[in-house]
Formats: sequence, C-alpha cells, structure tokens
Amino acid sequence: MDLLDIGVLSQHSGVPASTLRYYEELGLIKSCARHGLRRQYAEQTLTQLTLISLGKAAGFSLVEIKGMFGEDGQPDLPRSTLQERADSLDRQIHRLAALRDTLRHVAECSAPSHMQCPRFQSLLRVAQRDAAPEHPGRKSRLRKTPPGSRGGQGGGHK
Repeated sequence: MDLLDIGVLSQHSGVPASTLRYYEELGLIKSCARHGLRRQYAEQTLTQLTLISLGKAAGFSLVEIKGMFGEDGQPDLPRSTLQERADSLDRQIHRLAALRDTLRHVAECSAPSHMQCPRFQSLLRVAQRDAAPEHPGRKSRLRKTPPGSRGGQGGGHK
C-alpha cells in the first residue's frame, strides 16, 4: 500500500495540512503511520477528502459528513438524507432563479418607474408570499412562475 505524506496529500487534494490535521482530530480521516513527525495517509484518503468537499458544498456539517463514513473509512451514504438534501437544493435553485429573473427584469424594464410596472408588482407579490413563513394548516401556494411571466420565456411587459 502506497502512503501519502501529509504534504503530498495536501498538494494533491488542495486541502491545507492544518485542515487535514483538524479532519483527523474530528475523526473524518485517519493517518496510517508516521515518517518522523510527518503523518502518512492511505491513498483512499483522497477519495474521502473529495467526498468531504462535496458534502460541505451540499451544506452538510462536518459532523453529518463524519456519519457518512463507516468505521473502515469507506463511504456509507444515507440515500434518504441525500435525497432530502437534493430536494432542498432544488427549492434553493428555484428561489435563486426567481431572484435572477426579477433582477434581470428590473435591469431591463422600460417602465418610467418599476413601481408602475405590472410585472414588477407581480414579482414583488410572489416574493413577499414566498418569504412569508408557512402556517400550520395552510396549504402552500407556491407556484412555479409568477402570473403572466410565461415561465421566463419572453413576452409580457418589459
């Protein structure tokens, strides 16, 4: 088994050595040996670091990510948790796309004042409704696109 020195692992993974030591302290990765004072890691640690990076990018905490590895360091990914996170990302993408569309409309709108623009008024109502917290017993009225927006396919007021 080839071992990677902490400096080599840091270089190959792009993760600073201080972060590698921190991850080891948390139990996310394990060194296999030492060469002098320098920690040595198995090559599979590169895969673990990639998965840690993906987990962080998806919004998982380091504690949650630690739970996604078995005792042997092999990934043991909870599919239902991953599906829930993917659904959450879909909702975030939807909100960000609506925000992007609103900003583009405001930037390109030819109305003398945005407050006089019917489409802008509609976008404001949708944003206000989407920002309001859900109340128990009230059905969500979330729509895919604001009324009259034609799904961002042009047309409508500019």
